[in-house]
Amino acid sequence: MRLPQAKRATIGAVTAETKPPALLPDRRTLTHEIWLVFALSLGASALAALISFTGSLTAEKELAEQTASLVTDRYAGRPWLGLSWQLYGIAAALVPVALVAHLMARSAEPMGRTLGVTWVPRGLDLLRGAGVAAAIGGSGLALYLVANAVGANLTIVPTTLGDVWWRVPVLVLSAIENAVLEEVLVLGYLLHRLDQLGWSRWKADLTSAAVRGSYHLYQGLGGFVGNFVMGLIFAFLYRRWGRVMPLLVAHALIDIVAFVGWVALAGKASWLPGA
Repeated sequence: MRLPQAKRATIGAVTAETKPPALLPDRRTLTHEIWLVFALSLGASALAALISFTGSLTAEKELAEQTASLVTDRYAGRPWLGLSWQLYGIAAALVPVALVAHLMARSAEPMGRTLGVTWVPRGLDLLRGAGVAAAIGGSGLALYLVANAVGANLTIVPTTLGDVWWRVPVLVLSAIENAVLEEVLVLGYLLHRLDQLGWSRWKADLTSAAVRGSYHLYQGLGGFVGNFVMGLIFAFLYRRWGRVMPLLVAHALIDIVAFVGWVALAGKASWLPGA
């Protein structure tokens, strides 16, 4: 029997009220999703870090005599081209974050509600983040100095950017980019997905911390250990507070102080390796 035109239109229409909610993918799909997200982002960085560390270990120089530069100038002496390259690199590094936001939105899990990731941090996020940064930043610097002194770490040079007008703004943006990429993916997204797969909390937290340490291995064993411990602390605080933003703020502040502080101390601090 042929339905009236009005009835057919009603059946064919999909409104906000009648649209079925998105369903969470099955375990296999979730597992594939995690592997693909990290293969396109920090998982690839971890493999690159392992190769880099292997090269450092097999080099003729001791680890402490080698350097690892973080923010470098590919076009020294050509400031506008150099600025364009830096901004491109920052934007490209954040694409996996956009991918995660898209994937979670498709499964009806907006990052703001699910992970506590918002465009603007709350006042309490800033307060907690500053406290965590103060506690971890100082101990992290001490660990780096010890690791470098005993030959377990490369000498870290936060930036080799010349004295260009955009140096400090780019360093601040790079610090924020690092914080957004790492905390959204390794802290919020990965722990959330592993929880959905039924992993125990301790196993998920250890995995998240190990991933964090692995892509810092290019810095040496000190970089791995320090970031592994930081990952465990961040996982504990994330589960306690239920929000990524305080830890994202903390990470950004730690990196901003490291980058901008290096610029201020270069040539003036004999106690800081490579300065």
